[in-house]
Amino acid sequence: MSITRRTLLTATAAGTLLAALWFVPSANATVETTSRSGAATTSAQGAPSTAEDAASGPQLAETGPGTDTTPYLIVGTALLGLGAASVTYSVRRSGARPAL
Repeated sequence: MSITRRTLLTATAAGTLLAALWFVPSANATVETTSRSGAATTSAQGAPSTAEDAASGPQLAETGPGTDTTPYLIVGTALLGLGAASVTYSVRRSGARPAL
């Protein structure tokens, strides 16, 4: 594989990764409250909009006590092992190079 083709593949992989990360949602949360008139208002950054909300503060999503994380741990460990195996294979395939 030529140097030009390797550089092109690296640039393509980097561009694909950046494009995929574009769709990852940000962690900025908004709080919707309903005023007495019935109109929904949104306050940015989770800032309380009324005195009642100020006492309770921003609320986080309820995940519940029954959330099972075992599949995520298994798949994450498998992907980590796959990445380590890929790096090991690549290093062995390229062979030892003399230090400069």
